[in-house]
Amino acid sequence: MCGIVGYIGARDCTEVLMDGLEKLEYRGYDSAGIAVFENNDIKTVKTRGKLKAMTEKLEREGKPLGHCGIGHTRWATHGEPSDINSHPHSNGRVTIVHNGIIENYVQLKEFLTEKGYTFASQTDSEVVACLLDYYYAERNPLKAIMETVKELEGAYALGIIFKDFPDRVYATRKQSPLIVGVGQGEYFIGSDIPAFLKYTKDYVLLNDDEIACMDVGGVEFYDIHGISVKKEVQVAEWDVEQAQKCGYQHYMLKEIHEQPAVVNKTLELFTKNGVPDFEGIGLTDELLRGVSRVFVVACGTAMHAGIVARYAIEKLARVPVSVEVASEFRYMDPILNENDLVIVVSQSGETADTKAGLELAKSRGAKTLAVVNVKYSAIAREADICLHTPAGPEIAVASTKAYSVQITALYLIAFRFAYARGIILEEELKRLTAQLCNAPAAIENVLAHNDECQFIASQLVNDETLFFIGRGFDYALSLEASLKLKEITYIHSEAYAAGELKHGTISLIEDNVPVITVATQKNVLAKTVSNMEEVKARGARIIAVCRKGTEFAPGTVDIKLDIDADMDDILVPLPTVCALQLIAYYTSVLRGIDPDKPRNLAKSVTTE
Repeated sequence: MCGIVGYIGARDCTEVLMDGLEKLEYRGYDSAGIAVFENNDIKTVKTRGKLKAMTEKLEREGKPLGHCGIGHTRWATHGEPSDINSHPHSNGRVTIVHNGIIENYVQLKEFLTEKGYTFASQTDSEVVACLLDYYYAERNPLKAIMETVKELEGAYALGIIFKDFPDRVYATRKQSPLIVGVGQGEYFIGSDIPAFLKYTKDYVLLNDDEIACMDVGGVEFYDIHGISVKKEVQVAEWDVEQAQKCGYQHYMLKEIHEQPAVVNKTLELFTKNGVPDFEGIGLTDELLRGVSRVFVVACGTAMHAGIVARYAIEKLARVPVSVEVASEFRYMDPILNENDLVIVVSQSGETADTKAGLELAKSRGAKTLAVVNVKYSAIAREADICLHTPAGPEIAVASTKAYSVQITALYLIAFRFAYARGIILEEELKRLTAQLCNAPAAIENVLAHNDECQFIASQLVNDETLFFIGRGFDYALSLEASLKLKEITYIHSEAYAAGELKHGTISLIEDNVPVITVATQKNVLAKTVSNMEEVKARGARIIAVCRKGTEFAPGTVDIKLDIDADMDDILVPLPTVCALQLIAYYTSVLRGIDPDKPRNLAKSVTTE
């Protein structure tokens, strides 16, 4: 959600900033802008719309020529998407880019108005620029930043330049991601590593309220009191190729096809001698034996991974599991104690609501386990135990491979849970693990039937509403499949537990409405078929996603998609979800929508 870049060095700053913003497009945005020092003055160019609009504006007006500056892609919070509300914001002496939300901006704006400041935009971010200017009376940038952040309530990541210091870029953060890239005689700031991965893999993490000051001679770090802080330089595990399309039409398609490899990598990382092994991250059998309840706290796709985990843990380990929407969890006053395990799941590791849920769980004494894809993220650093999933960079806004590695890791946890508690013996533990190790091959089988998924997409392309139904694990999959479809196709899609249809939803079924039935679970297959027949009798068009060899009565199913997977039923969600992802992807493409950048959505949701 929003993207920040900053640069100082010998390169063409505009080129570096625009390249960095392009790499951050996946975060979601509706306007963009840059500010670059040119002949000791700050030249700002910004516009509503995508980077293409920015590129065209730079071609019309001339791009700033300089070696120091900041840039931003904005996802609107305060004020509509517009040129005026776009970042950077400036009051003449101070220019900033800002991610996050300033919760007390109204009070600060009233104070600054009394001091004679005027405001052109509707944003909370312009208030920060003016507050920095107010505290800049002594022309001391570091002091101005220190005093300003003491006044700010909420979340923020700030890139700052001062007109009087054309050779410096400042940065600070609180509860919003921002990292510093360290090159050879050049330095960067970015909301994420891809912003500068083309130029350097070395980076430094900023902690809350720390301040970075970059010039061509180096970078210095300070705490909120202005005391110098030494920071460790880390090396990114990602490479440039991982963050590129590599010949695929879209990042989403590339990431769908990466799933066999990343699922296999997850299995390699967290198995040893044919069984799940988490000793290296501190998730011990002793800890698992002492757990009385599990809470899974997450948002969106990660929450759907948590629902799969709930079914698996309860079925295998016989431990009660509650899956909670993170934005509700922190406000529902949950009953937690020291014997509870709270698993927080987040691709970015920066999801604001999930992070707040983690903090609440810790404050109440529960043990916390983070399942995240970004090692340096806030959630990864704050949880008691962190399981770092090896999906690599996921650029498309709609998550695919991150979901697959999340449920792979959560399956392994469920297996170990059951073994640690004596519910299953080692022989069964090894059998389940071996079954899960078949997942990469099963996913490959699904991807090999790419054309069947395209055909189904062609039958959905003109529909404006559809339904997914399923039971048990199939219901969990239906929730994720429906979300994926609505995210990138803009088709109104809902998922329901198949048995709930007759309790209201069936009133929405009419002639030719598509109902995608996920029917991979043998123990509820007969019941699911009955539900299919109920909607078929009311004119629905049935698309059945089922295990290879499943037979239906003539006339029940309009289109059938077979999942060829040599696995236990509880593990079939892994290959099945890949087919559902492909259907969503091709439907989006056929409707003329860019699946990588769906409207109004952001990859990393860092505001509550």
